[in-house]
Amino acid sequence: MENLLDSKKEIFAHLDTIYANIEKAAAVSGRKKEDIQLMAVTKTVEPERVNMAIEYGVRLLGENRAQELVSKYDSYNKDGVDIHFIGTLQTNKVRQIIDKVSLIQSVNSLHLAKEIDRLAGSRLGHPMDILIEINIGDEESKSGISYKEAEPLILEAAAMPNLHVRGLMCIPPICEDPAELERYFEKMHRLFVDMKEKNIDNVNMDFLSMGMSGDYEAAIRQGANIVRIGSALFGKRIYKEK
Repeated sequence: MENLLDSKKEIFAHLDTIYANIEKAAAVSGRKKEDIQLMAVTKTVEPERVNMAIEYGVRLLGENRAQELVSKYDSYNKDGVDIHFIGTLQTNKVRQIIDKVSLIQSVNSLHLAKEIDRLAGSRLGHPMDILIEINIGDEESKSGISYKEAEPLILEAAAMPNLHVRGLMCIPPICEDPAELERYFEKMHRLFVDMKEKNIDNVNMDFLSMGMSGDYEAAIRQGANIVRIGSALFGKRIYKEK
């Protein structure tokens, strides 16, 4: 009980700090903290600790792994809470998560978009909200489509009856120079604005998901409205040995 109480105090203190930082960064970009959604990234985090963040007021969770989401789903206090899938998603895993999330952030191929569209039509009865994942640094080690491929995939996904494109997601390269990092975020925001201004049918550029524990303030300064926070909220991840 004492360990749980200490854990709760720690998580609440982290959230106090994160929300204060969000407010400062939002002000730089002419926005309020309410304009930014804090996503609690739940990878390797026990449901009890995730529920502490929910108790504080976090209303958006992000899960990276289909199997982990399935195993923890029933243990979350989900009332008023949305769950997004943010990890690399194989087409054969879509059926495991499609009825458990309100949005899939990591759509990075036409093949994946088609499978989500198919299963949303047959199992949900309504369109699935998606973000298109952009590999903004064109890194071979990261998933996501290239900057140049973004518009063609958006157009193809928007034409599918059971998908609704709601925005973009990215993970920038690791940058030692803060100015270089902000340039990647700025480039991503330009793409977001460009796509919004095209007024494509079945595309609502509502969400720009970028920024994690180490760079969320920079991302917000450059226009992010969803930041994905894991270790800064829950502490260093502990991976269980298999």
